[in-house]
Amino acid sequence: MSMPQTLFQLSGRGYAPATLSNATLLIIDAQEEYRSGAMVLPGLQPAVEEIASLLAAARQLGRPVVHVRHLGIPGGLFDPQGPRGDFLPGLAPQAGETVVEKRLPNAFAGTDLHDRLLAIGHLDLIVCGFMTHSSVSTTVRAAKDYGYRCTLVDAACATRDVPMGASCLSAADLHKVEVAALADNFATVVADAKALV
Repeated sequence: MSMPQTLFQLSGRGYAPATLSNATLLIIDAQEEYRSGAMVLPGLQPAVEEIASLLAAARQLGRPVVHVRHLGIPGGLFDPQGPRGDFLPGLAPQAGETVVEKRLPNAFAGTDLHDRLLAIGHLDLIVCGFMTHSSVSTTVRAAKDYGYRCTLVDAACATRDVPMGASCLSAADLHKVEVAALADNFATVVADAKALV
């Protein structure tokens, strides 16, 4: 039996990974909720280190960075008035970097993200952040509808264990499945930050 091909391969519409020199870095929901809140991610720290590498390289090159911040419920998940809604240490925006605040998983829904990206002027996005199966996935899928080309950095994303009937689907397995689904038809996937810096 031959190895299956992605929809990108079958359609001939795949594309090479972006580089930081020709793309916008899009960091999704790098927030404290995932470190010390109710949704601690098992793979958080290695992903944070990968994001920090991408962020440092983008800043050194003077490339555009867009930070997406989820606005939750006061006193609850992603509390916008408390520490759980804050950016993670070392990943906070600097002066001049764009911040887009969202209330739904898809960072384009109900926000000005598309307008902000159009103003920056790049169709290529390098995407990383949290959670792989939720905000990262929905945003990457929506980006295709808007005509963007996404490069997803596998090691710079993470997710959590989720219930599945009477059992549990591990964060590692869920992440792997979601990255494979996105690589099929929505994003070019690279292993880690070293592939782009």
